[in-house]
Amino acid sequence: MSGPARGPRKLTIVAAFVALYTIWGSTFLGILFAIRSIPPLLMAGARFSLAGLLMLVIARIQGPIKSSVAEWRTAFVVGACLLFCGNGSITVAEQWVPSGLASLLVATVPIYITLLAWLSGSSPRPRSVVLAGLAGGFLGVGILVGPALFAPAAAGSRHAGLGMLILLLGSLVWSIGSLYSRSARASAPPFLSSAQTMLCGGGLMLVAGVFGGELRDFHPDKISALSLGAFAYLVFIGAIVGYTAFIFLMRHCDAAKVATYAYVNPVVAVLLGATFAGETLTGRTALAGAIILGSVALVITAPQPKRKIVPTPRSAVAEMR
Repeated sequence: MSGPARGPRKLTIVAAFVALYTIWGSTFLGILFAIRSIPPLLMAGARFSLAGLLMLVIARIQGPIKSSVAEWRTAFVVGACLLFCGNGSITVAEQWVPSGLASLLVATVPIYITLLAWLSGSSPRPRSVVLAGLAGGFLGVGILVGPALFAPAAAGSRHAGLGMLILLLGSLVWSIGSLYSRSARASAPPFLSSAQTMLCGGGLMLVAGVFGGELRDFHPDKISALSLGAFAYLVFIGAIVGYTAFIFLMRHCDAAKVATYAYVNPVVAVLLGATFAGETLTGRTALAGAIILGSVALVITAPQPKRKIVPTPRSAVAEMR
């Protein structure tokens, strides 16, 4: 009986990879369009709160919902790090930073995770090829961020530099939260755990948006069709379909293969940004992007020594896209 199932299963796996690459790569452009007429934190908070409720419904369909206080505490910490700080930084920064460039900076997350796991003692010293990847990744970031930070007189460079720093800080906190999520004990099923994290992170964004004064700039009657469509896409396609594809692949494929989304998504994001948002891909950005993505590929694919936890760019990182 296992023989006939192999064909459809392979096709399903291929389709899931295509979905993972294209959907999560397109969310950067979706965020850019959504915040054109919706304040960033309110948009992101509503997005993840709604997605969390939908995930909760899916979890309930799968069986009775049972959750402990400890699991909600873990969801709150992970939601604060990955969603509020991680995705929140992307949403805020894309007010000033092109979506393609933002995706390249976020692609450094696997590099941060590997470095932090080593420095915290939860992973042994990386092999030489991984160290080369770490160095290359930070070199690429320097090439991207340097001109904006050291040329403040350029038009718009101050906001661009601030946006890049927000992205780098958000990616760092994102990485810390990802490591925490792997060491924290949690027995909740994937969809329930994801729902809890999205509800906590989304709630924090809504609170921050309200206290940050975004309600003053929010005019529901002025929401464009483009922003509304992008918001719906981020909720239903980016969160629900994308995460479902991720869960399926993590159950049926090697984690290192699934982790390749970390350096495929930015390529998709850059191409979509150039095609649909008129973003310019300069030679410097292309060079820095190639260095960053090549470095991430080295970090992900290099053979790793045995360690206490597995700092590969997976698990809760899925919830950030």
